[in-house]
Amino acid sequence: MSGMTLTATRLRAGIWEAVLEGVRGQPALEVTLLEAPVGFSLTELPDRPGTLALRVPLPVEALSEGVQTVLVRDAVSGATLGHVSIIAGAALEEDLRAEIDLLRAELDMLKRAFRRHCLETA
Repeated sequence: MSGMTLTATRLRAGIWEAVLEGVRGQPALEVTLLEAPVGFSLTELPDRPGTLALRVPLPVEALSEGVQTVLVRDAVSGATLGHVSIIAGAALEEDLRAEIDLLRAELDMLKRAFRRHCLETA
């Protein structure tokens, strides 16, 4: 592992920003969307040695139906340092409703099991 850590800071006006810590020299990063390279910039933070600001302008291709994920990887080790996911479209609404229904069913099952446990141990 490279020892670098990436912490997302914000997403604003189509630009995803993060802080890259534990940097020695110029890091070899690759930023991709669907395995295609995405442009990015790295800026040294003067008040924090070994720390860089990463800015990734999200491509318009990221605004598509479903979930699109932009990955940030260490090009040397291949380790994924971080990612940002963009979720859009009408199909998503149905997916979220189905997921919420499943979560509700699981929560109801846990409530019943907990109540049964409380009755049995009382």
